[in-house]
Amino acid sequence: MDESNLQSFSGDSNPASKGDDGSNSIALSESSFVGRNPEKQTINNKTGEVSTDSQDSDELNKDYIHRVETVADVLSRHTTRSGRAIEDPELQAANSDSFDARAIFASFVRDAEEQGIHVRKAGVTLEDVSAEGINASMSEGRTVGDLLAFPYTIHKYIRSMSNTKMRKILQNCNALAKPGEMILVLGRPGAGCSSFLKVTAGEIDQFAGGVKGDIAYDGIPQDEMMKKYKGDVIYNGELDVHFPFLTVQQTLDFAIACKTPAKRVNNISKAEYVKTTRELYATIFGLRHTYHTKVGNDFVRGVSGGERKRVSIAEALVANGSVYCWDNATRGLDASTALEYAKAIRIMTNLLESTAFVTIYQASENIYETFDKVTVLYDGRQIYYGGIHEATEYFTEMGYERPSRQATAEYLTALTDRNGYHQIRPGFEDKVPRSVEEFERYWLESPEFAQLRADITSYKAEIDSQKTRELYNQSLAEEKAKGTRTKSYYTISYLEQIKLCTKRGFQRIYGNKAYTVINVSSSVIQAFIAGSLFYKSPSDTSGSFSRSGVLYFSLLFYSLMGLANITFEHRPILQKHKNYSLYHPSAEALASTFSAAPFRMISLTCFIIILYFLAGLHVDAGAFFIVYLFLTMCSETINSLFEIDYRRVIVLAQANFICGILTMAISLYSTYMIQLHSMRPWFKWISYILPIRYCFESMLNAEFHGRHMDCGGTLVPSGPGYENVSNDNRVCPFAGSKPGQSWVLGDDYLRLQYTYQYKHTWRNFGIMWCFLIGYLVIKAVVTEFKRPVKGGGDALIFKKGAEQFKHSSDPEFTASSSSDASNEDKVSDPNAGEFENLEATGVFIWRDVCYTIPYDGGQRMLLDHVSGYCIPGTLTALMGESGAGKTTLLNTLAQRNVGIITGDMLINGHPIDASFERRTGYVQQQDIHIAELTVRESLQFSARMRRAQAIPDEEKMAYVEKIIQVLDMEYYAEALVGEIGRGLNVEQRKKLSIGVELVAKPDLLLFLDEPTSGLDSQSSWAIIQLLRKLAQAGQSILCTIHQPSATLFEQFDRLLLLRKGGQTVYFGDIGKNSRTLLDYFEGNSARKCDQRENPAEYILEAIGAGATASSESNWHDLWINSPEYLTVNEKVDELIRDLSQQENKVDPAALSTYATSYAYQFNYVLKRTAITFWRNVTYIGSKLLLLGLGGLFIGFTFFNVGKSFIGLQNAMFGAFMSLVMAAPVIMQMMGFALASRELFETRESKSNMFHWSLLLVTQYLNELPYHLFFSTIFFVSSYFPLRIFYEAPRSGVYFLNYCIMFQLYYVGFGLMVLYASPNLPSANVILGLCLSFLISFCGVTQPKSLMPGFWTFMWKASPYTYFVQNMVGIMLHKKPVVCSKKELNYFNPPSGQTCGQYMERFLSRSPGYIQNPDATSQCAYCVYTQGDEYLTHLSSSYSYLWRNFGFYWAYIIFNIFAMVILYYIFHVRQTQLINLGSIMNRIKRVKT
Repeated sequence: MDESNLQSFSGDSNPASKGDDGSNSIALSESSFVGRNPEKQTINNKTGEVSTDSQDSDELNKDYIHRVETVADVLSRHTTRSGRAIEDPELQAANSDSFDARAIFASFVRDAEEQGIHVRKAGVTLEDVSAEGINASMSEGRTVGDLLAFPYTIHKYIRSMSNTKMRKILQNCNALAKPGEMILVLGRPGAGCSSFLKVTAGEIDQFAGGVKGDIAYDGIPQDEMMKKYKGDVIYNGELDVHFPFLTVQQTLDFAIACKTPAKRVNNISKAEYVKTTRELYATIFGLRHTYHTKVGNDFVRGVSGGERKRVSIAEALVANGSVYCWDNATRGLDASTALEYAKAIRIMTNLLESTAFVTIYQASENIYETFDKVTVLYDGRQIYYGGIHEATEYFTEMGYERPSRQATAEYLTALTDRNGYHQIRPGFEDKVPRSVEEFERYWLESPEFAQLRADITSYKAEIDSQKTRELYNQSLAEEKAKGTRTKSYYTISYLEQIKLCTKRGFQRIYGNKAYTVINVSSSVIQAFIAGSLFYKSPSDTSGSFSRSGVLYFSLLFYSLMGLANITFEHRPILQKHKNYSLYHPSAEALASTFSAAPFRMISLTCFIIILYFLAGLHVDAGAFFIVYLFLTMCSETINSLFEIDYRRVIVLAQANFICGILTMAISLYSTYMIQLHSMRPWFKWISYILPIRYCFESMLNAEFHGRHMDCGGTLVPSGPGYENVSNDNRVCPFAGSKPGQSWVLGDDYLRLQYTYQYKHTWRNFGIMWCFLIGYLVIKAVVTEFKRPVKGGGDALIFKKGAEQFKHSSDPEFTASSSSDASNEDKVSDPNAGEFENLEATGVFIWRDVCYTIPYDGGQRMLLDHVSGYCIPGTLTALMGESGAGKTTLLNTLAQRNVGIITGDMLINGHPIDASFERRTGYVQQQDIHIAELTVRESLQFSARMRRAQAIPDEEKMAYVEKIIQVLDMEYYAEALVGEIGRGLNVEQRKKLSIGVELVAKPDLLLFLDEPTSGLDSQSSWAIIQLLRKLAQAGQSILCTIHQPSATLFEQFDRLLLLRKGGQTVYFGDIGKNSRTLLDYFEGNSARKCDQRENPAEYILEAIGAGATASSESNWHDLWINSPEYLTVNEKVDELIRDLSQQENKVDPAALSTYATSYAYQFNYVLKRTAITFWRNVTYIGSKLLLLGLGGLFIGFTFFNVGKSFIGLQNAMFGAFMSLVMAAPVIMQMMGFALASRELFETRESKSNMFHWSLLLVTQYLNELPYHLFFSTIFFVSSYFPLRIFYEAPRSGVYFLNYCIMFQLYYVGFGLMVLYASPNLPSANVILGLCLSFLISFCGVTQPKSLMPGFWTFMWKASPYTYFVQNMVGIMLHKKPVVCSKKELNYFNPPSGQTCGQYMERFLSRSPGYIQNPDATSQCAYCVYTQGDEYLTHLSSSYSYLWRNFGFYWAYIIFNIFAMVILYYIFHVRQTQLINLGSIMNRIKRVKT
């Protein structure tokens, strides 16, 4: 039997399915993998006990789980050095009569061969590979000043582009990885490890200078591999990106379904394949208990960080690659799970003969032993590649000895740290290489390098690239579903991809119910409001404008609802799945429309039914369904148009800018505000290319076709003296009227007013389909070919004028470890002055702490009677597997959890007071900081806010500089935090997170959650040494830690060990060389710990921690029955008793919630917020473009309104649109303000850094200067093109109303909406609802005279009413009106009278004039004489000007107070108006 054919295994005679395509998957048969009991069985990984729930779902057979785990354990220890896996004696010994692995493998191979299934595998060769990128490792940050000096900025940009420098990211790297081998890639951050993996995986589009050298996969060049077989080479990034509202099961099922082969072993169904594959991986990675839990992210509650990492790993594995590149995949995993991850990859490579390249920053010795080969990178250069055991010998011969108890991976990484700990053999002090060039030269001249090149040459000679191609082509052909293109590297057809993405879209929407509920609710509310506003619109000519208005409003409302869908959260996920070749990005683009459309239809249907019949529109089934049809078409089409925009840009602010311009175009060129015959030629084409115009025409046709609109009392002339006048001598002053006719035909009205014709109705339907299909195609194409996320390596960005940027002469590796490497000497050198006055002032004690949360209709206990204490001068470790409750305990102790918390938490035996949060430091696992601040500014702000105001500022700043030095951050102290990839790297961010808490000098306790997560071993050592020194200085520290090496672990004084369920397994001293801890475990039935073994890994293994590990002993029961447990409880009671009797001497000032006064906080928070504005050029630039171009767009749309009647209307709509411009500007503003809100709520508020109201007030105050300045640009570009009253008394007062008062109003209004909303999408929906509410009642779309009496109070309450009155009044006051020929109404006077004589009495009491008073026929009547008469249509008068000015101040002040009050209610008090979880639980209980 050929081992290369071993692809899968099964628990019975039905073998595992490799995937009929030959894809590298493990799929077990249904009968072997799934129990037949219809009741649900829950298996406890700790005890092996099986509990049965009455649910119709098949689960894994308990006995089978044991079989899988037994064989998996053997295979996880087998490497290619051990020979063929099938001949492994341990594997044979693991078999029993009931489970013969060899027989199963042989059975599978036989069945696979008989069924014609072929297996893909590929080795990888790299020869002299180099990669270059743009030298953006250090750049200068931009400010708003660059915008103000725009010409000079453009000149600088052009000059910099012509002088673009490249830098070598990788240089002369070689590698040989045969099928089934695992290669460990070691190096410090910035050494090029991630770039090495990306180059190997073909992710080379980010390297601007290209990739040189030869990369091949069993003889297939990389270009060909990426073009034809991309799905077989998978790069798994360091960060975990998932749809947070999907459950774990939904996430895995989707990935498996996308890779389900068409031809499966034994013809198992697709559903069986998905289920059994998911069960297998979920069992291997311990995810079965999380099936129905949301994946979550940093802001959405879900599975733990370690479990989320395991979901990422499982998702990548089910993608069925033959070559995997894992980038720091163990980040965030505990030591036991990290080892299980390495073992799982080992199993995959053994069974599937896949090839794996893995970077791990903190690889333990056990993890290191699972690999076959290792390569070491140093500043982009390769200094070793070979066997893992030979590596130590190679560097020892070089002259570097491996210190005792140091893990091999740690030893190898330390060699690349210029400031690391190096133990040099005697006599080699002057011989060992020290610089990167010397290391590389030594390697290139070594026999090991020569052997590597010879092995590569030999391997290339052995393989037949043509056979590899044939195998891949044949295997892929078997794998692909029907309908899949021959050249496609996707497994399933395009239609199937759309189907799966659509199903996932439904799941995402269902998972985020709050957004859907808000969306539908806002639509229903708006329908009732607008419907009642237009309630039973008159059927005569006076109601025609209202009927047009209600249809226009419905179109505009649902068109602009598309703005609420703008989000970039899904982009990293789309990029990941694109790399995995799960589906075409365009399939997801189309599926997003198909999945969201039904939910939009729900709200739209409710909306139009309510609105249509309340407004009293044409009660006819045909008319209603035409309106319904075209409203639906318009909603979907405009939504697709907006999606094209935001999928095309990179930054949210840019998307909001373009959408803002589109919003104006949609609003203006629907032909409601400005008709075709009034449009200027330079913009008229816009109405033809936007779909809303065609929908509006068809909807108006449905409403007005065949309608006879009576002129009522509007006939001219009428009134006293004209009672007996014949209709022949009257006219209806309305578009479409005819002399002698007292009614107007709706078709005539539409033809003259809008140039609409009824026969165009179904032509427009065809046009709308063209728009919809066209936009969907464009959206799909843009998504398919536009990279979802911006690529590039880490780049330090220094603030403008920073000395490092000005004088640095060698920027080549500024982001690498050489620049920011931890200097061990600095950290470990005992200097008592560094941490003076840092002693903790109290003992922190917690006793019987329990934490319970609502879960699935019941309750779930996350912490189970946990007790312990932290004494000043000690360093306590908090450990446990992923999901054991480490972070939960830390958050509970730090007073950061919300739920049912019981137990005692005491300081010196006394209850915790209000100052606790401020006087403790908490380093979160997530490194969240303000991107626009520098490292130094971030630390200075924390020091000023967290330390007592009485302390001199000079002392605070001096301590900040000391912390910068201790953390070795001097080089990048003036660098901006930025974003990941363009700013600080992971290590630098972690140091900043620690520094932010250290500069506060916490005098009670320092909490740290995974401070070494994501760091390499050298940086981790430096961090732990720093904590050790803080403890020696008297600080009390409680720290969770995932993957400590033996040397790191022994730096701690005490350990609190948890297992799943938040149960204590051990609390007590660790002891010298961990002896105290080991004695406890070895004395309680655990095996003996080997002297070279890592105690941290040993204890986790002993208690059965990890995804699939188990333990025969219940270590929680052993603990609570142990004498050590009694000792701990006695110690806790003693501490409480003794300390509570002591006088609690605390400075009263220290008991305050905040360390500084409100005025002090206001000063520095205001300055910090101002800096974020000044440095965010993208946001400010987008705001400038939106207002500048928006002003020009409005100004030249209504250019030179003239003196005609339509000019009056255009002037009104010009002012109205200036007010509507607030909507896209507010959306920009909310997106920017949300970032500071999230930082405050996630970190700063937890530490009582400053009062929450300052977040709101300073944001408002800093927005104003930019709005005042940019609105001036808007005013100049929108007002003067109208060519109305240039003189200062008019234009100056207009400026005062719009550029000052309106800006003060809507900035506060927008922030009020944001701070009252749970998230940005919901804020967008609420904003749309509120703005449409205010705009509807301002008297423009529906005059006050036609409003139902009930709603006239809203006309008075809407601030937009007064802004419209003032701005329109300024433009129209005393403005003469001269009607154009089309606007005149013609009639004949009685015989013997001139027009002037006939109309004299009428004109004496009514507005208007006769153009030809001396004529005896065809009297030309114009309805208005001057603009003030038109103002009465708005129930306004110029005399209201200064009265309204006073009203403005009331609204402005109201917004500010409402903003503060609403934030307090919904975010400080966290009051919920609607508890969706409670509602859903009640519904479930009713169903059951």
